[in-house]
Order: sequence, then C-alpha cells, then structure tokens
Amino acid sequence: MHIRTGWRAWAVVAALGLSAVTPLGAAHAAQDASPGDIVSAEPSAFHPLPGQPTGTKAWKVHYRSTTATGAPTTVSGTVIVPQDGRAGPRPLITYAVGTVGVADRCAPSANFPEGTGLEANLIQRLTLRGWAVAVTDYEGLGTPGDHTYTVGRSAGQAMLDAARAAIRLPEAGLGEDSPVGIMGYSQGGQASSWAAELHGSYAPELDVRGTATGGVPGDLMKVADFNDGSYGSGLIFMAAIGQDAAFPELRLDSYLNPLGRSLVGALRNSCVADGAVLGSFKTIDSMTTRDPLDQPDWQQRLRASRVGTVKPDAPVYLYHALADELIPYGVGKQVRADWCARGADVEWHTVPLGEHVSGVITQSPLATQWLADRFQGKPTRGNC
Repeated sequence: MHIRTGWRAWAVVAALGLSAVTPLGAAHAAQDASPGDIVSAEPSAFHPLPGQPTGTKAWKVHYRSTTATGAPTTVSGTVIVPQDGRAGPRPLITYAVGTVGVADRCAPSANFPEGTGLEANLIQRLTLRGWAVAVTDYEGLGTPGDHTYTVGRSAGQAMLDAARAAIRLPEAGLGEDSPVGIMGYSQGGQASSWAAELHGSYAPELDVRGTATGGVPGDLMKVADFNDGSYGSGLIFMAAIGQDAAFPELRLDSYLNPLGRSLVGALRNSCVADGAVLGSFKTIDSMTTRDPLDQPDWQQRLRASRVGTVKPDAPVYLYHALADELIPYGVGKQVRADWCARGADVEWHTVPLGEHVSGVITQSPLATQWLADRFQGKPTRGNC
C-alpha cells in the first residue's frame, strides 16, 4: 500500500523579524472555524541544508481542515514566502511531500528550520521563482493522533486547506486572487491528485491553475500486492497504520501477531529511513494472523482512496517512471486512462530512465516550468 520516496535516494535529494498570529485553542478552532482558518502561527525558517540562506520568511501554522469522514480537525504546516520586494499577488504552490514517516518528528515543519527536510531543495526551486509555498504536514503528522498515511481524501483536503491558510495569513501578503498550483510526488502524488479532484467541490474559491503530480499510487491494493515481501514492504505496514488512524473500526491490532505488533509499534516512532529498514522484506502473512486485505471493510476503505474517479477541473501534468520499483508504472498509467476517459486535460509523461526517486529529481524542473506556463496563461498540450 504505497508510497514512498525511497530512503536510499532521498539522501541524494537532500544533497541537492516576524510577527506571530495569536493562537486559538485548537479544539475550539477545529469545531468553530471554517476549513483553512488559522488556529495559530509562529515564526519559523526554511533551509534546504543546515543554515543555508534562502531569502525567505516562513511561518509554522496550525489550520483547520477536515478528516476523511468529514469531521473538523487541526493540521500543521509551513508557509514560505520569498522576500524579493514583489508587490501584489504572487503565485502560491500548495506542496505535498513524499513519504517521510509517521512519527511526529518526521513532519516537514519540524525539519525545514534545521535544514533536514527531504524535499526542501525541490521546494527552493519554487521560491527562487518568486512563488509562495504552503507545505502541509498532513493530518496527524506533528499533531495529536496517528498520521493518516495514504488516506487520499484526508491528504487532498489538507493540501487545499494549506493553500487557504496561506492566503489567510496576513504576514504572507497573499490574497484571494493569488493563482494557485498544486504539486506533489509519491505520497505527495496521491495527495496532489486528490486535491485536484476535490478542488471543485471542496475549495472552489481557490484559483487553481493546474496540478503537477507524479509517481501516483492510484490503486493501493495493487501497490500493496506489488510491495508485499519486497524492500518496500515497510510502506504497506505504514499505510495500514494510516488507514487504521482514519478508520479505527478497521481494528488493525486485531490482525497482528506478536511480530506484527512489534513492527507496527516501531514504525509509529520511525521516520522513512529507519522505517524502511525495519519493514523491508516483511510479508503480510508473516506479520498477521489473517490478512486484513482479504477483508471487505479493508478493501472498501482502500478503494475509497483510489485516484481517477473524478475529473480534475484544471489541467494536470502527470508523470511516472517506467522502471518505478515502488509504485508500478501500470498504476500511474491507469490514473491517466481514468482521467482521460472523464475528459480531463492531462499532459502525460513516461520517464524512460531511472526509478521511483530519480523520477521526481529529473521531472521536477519540467513540472515546475509547466506550472509557470499555467500561471502565464499559456495553452496546454494535453495528450490523452
């Protein structure tokens, strides 16, 4: 069941005066505020590497969002704005990172100030263009409760609400007329794809110009089957934690044997690098008394996170590596087929060389330029 930006190559990716908003009580805000309203904000910092200057200001925000079952919740994230003297609205990217882990210490907002955020150098490409960026931590990552890892609706709503929060943060200098782009890869590809599908129904006031999304785990059942017993198998168990967090009636613990309970307990306190090692080459059968993926309730919840069931109402740049070793190429290709069948404006790209992580490294500049073209109103080149 998923989605990782592989810990091996993320090491390559990593190598590549502020005022605070008065905080509200989180529980009060979650109940009484609207999605995207700010619960609290405080000064932060954005560094791709430790101490590296970026010419930006950053704020850690807590904002109101919505769970997969429609309940109010509070999610954290980071708003980053270039300090380039630009006046008036600037483009805003709402950005979703690939898998970082499920422990709170793995949240992007905890790592940006330290220069240890796994995709910070990719995000810097956006700020160097003068774009503001809102990066969600996702539900339950850095906030109470387990991270709802791989739950598509939760992630998509958190992305759209991060954009709303950035626009509503007075210090950011954005406005309702700020053009918005959606961007993400791997776990972030699921989130950004869901955000693209939900925009029209959940956040239609956002001026979304397009979505750049890649390595999309569009069918979690197929991704789980592909990774079972492989070096990416830890992602299956992390995803089980995430689904169980969103839908406690799934009762994950009731399926785990002692080895499975030990592994899941360790993964709850792990980030992607150590979690990948802990979970590698484990089979579902060896960790459970019976396979939850054989059960109708688990199958129903996983199907509910499928990508491709709704036409995005703005253009999409969609890409997938042919030799992706974590999310099968056929899964990404099916997302394209489903969106195209619904009449979406999709520009599809196969990445012919490389694997999962190199896919985002090589495609990030092209995806960024595609978003720049959308902000400039240039015609799309859909290839359904």
